[in-house]
Amino acid sequence: MNRFELSDMTLGWFIGNFNPSLHRNDVVEVGIKRFKKGETEPLHYQVTATEWTCVIEGRIRIGKNIFHVNEIAEIPPLESADFEALEDCTLVVVKSPSIPKDKVLS
Repeated sequence: MNRFELSDMTLGWFIGNFNPSLHRNDVVEVGIKRFKKGETEPLHYQVTATEWTCVIEGRIRIGKNIFHVNEIAEIPPLESADFEALEDCTLVVVKSPSIPKDKVLS
């Protein structure tokens, strides 16, 4: 058994095609993301990847949609969305495939 710290990973991403990664691959990315109330991410899209975001704690806005605990947003390729943490939140985010430069600011 090995032991790792999420804080040693880049922005919460611990599986995917980047370094460091616990399992470097080009099939999927997995991350635990934490945001404070009011934090945002600008309007962007993925060229190839689909992204799934599951709310574990808190409440968020992605695009025009509000998501609560246990709700999952699926964002397909080329769909633009921005993000806002409406409360302190914890998210599990999965992207497939894992392409580090797939994100494009709109």
